[in-house]
Amino acid sequence: MKITLAILVCLSLLVSCSTDAVNDSDFEAGDIFTDSDIRVVQLDTMTVDFSTMKFDSVDTSQSVRMLLGKYKDPVYGTVKGASFMEFIPSSYFIDTDAEFDSITFILRPDNYYYNDTLQSNTLHIKELSEALKPEDGVNFYNTSTIDFYEEDLGELTYIPRPLSTDSLEVKLLDTFGFSLFDNFQQKKITTYDEYRNSYYGITIQPDDTDDGPIIGFSLLSTIRLYYSIAGEEERTQSYTDFTINTTSSPVPFFNQVSAEEPNEYLKSLTDQETNLHSTETDNLSFIQSSIGIATRLEFPNIKSVFDIQGEGTLLDASLKISPSVNSYDDLLTLSDTLSVFVVDQNNELTSQLLSTDGSVAQAILNRSNQEFNDIYYELPLSGYLEGLISTDQESSDALILLPSDYNSTVDRFVLNTDINSQSTTLELTYAIYDEDE
Repeated sequence: MKITLAILVCLSLLVSCSTDAVNDSDFEAGDIFTDSDIRVVQLDTMTVDFSTMKFDSVDTSQSVRMLLGKYKDPVYGTVKGASFMEFIPSSYFIDTDAEFDSITFILRPDNYYYNDTLQSNTLHIKELSEALKPEDGVNFYNTSTIDFYEEDLGELTYIPRPLSTDSLEVKLLDTFGFSLFDNFQQKKITTYDEYRNSYYGITIQPDDTDDGPIIGFSLLSTIRLYYSIAGEEERTQSYTDFTINTTSSPVPFFNQVSAEEPNEYLKSLTDQETNLHSTETDNLSFIQSSIGIATRLEFPNIKSVFDIQGEGTLLDASLKISPSVNSYDDLLTLSDTLSVFVVDQNNELTSQLLSTDGSVAQAILNRSNQEFNDIYYELPLSGYLEGLISTDQESSDALILLPSDYNSTVDRFVLNTDINSQSTTLELTYAIYDEDE
């Protein structure tokens, strides 16, 4: 939200001090400082332009997990996670004396979940009817589509226990399992190329009626084909595992994540280059992982510090931004950190922002006054803003806030961007020396 800059007329924001009062840990005091009177100016009314943007798509083929489930969100609409994947057999050999027993899909939770885990989920496992080939020949995205057969290979309704180490085992159709068994045993399929030309992979879809959590499952989940060989006294059981293919290029795996019928604000985000300013959204800004909705930050008047009489340097800069009250709870939780990325004028992601010490910059959630509903993300920005101040040209770049694992989660946030509310502020500490009379 654009707010008129009023930093130079507010004497209450100016704090004079001697060189003895300056903390050596904040900056290195050279000869210019030690031979001059120093005035430290604290500014907390600097303009920040907040807006919301949405990437056209998010590369979810690089996700570290499957995202499976569906729930209704009061802000973002109906959020749905489904996965598409190709499998590789551990062996193409089955003994000629073996007999087919069964085939199952072993799903391993990886501790990630979002929303209400007390509600049941239903998984529908279906066979793909076309090969996993990305349209652009490079990657799959949350918006990618692959056709599949409507008939279930397997189905399971369960109460999620995402922190449990127990796996879910879903029995698949015997006809599907026997087809694999017969092709391997009869040596009709003996290579990966032959295999992938006959079996494209599977998709796991939530039930249309689900309204529970989205659960993360490990990419170490497997399909297991059981068979046995008769012995003189008993049968010996064996199996062949099929693992998710994450090594081919392009990776034949992705999460298809959608959010249908969001609020009216978010419906207007139809193009990646659209910036929905917080003046149009009741001083709110939005973030949603895997869908690619991000909060965008610009600092259009940062060079106004030059209007302060005398030469100076930026000692510190910190942005505090609060989640909107009632936008989060025990089910729609807040993550402890948000990462910061740099985008260009077209909202193309160019890099991840680094702090002055070279580490990845993060907005960290401060919960110290949580009992009074006073929590906020705090983001150190001295290095980035010093760069904006020191360059001669106006920057066309901006910052965006997203979780670091934005392509592997469905975390969502609603932020309060009203600087006048005192819960969201940009605080600068600026040291002035050799001030002209």
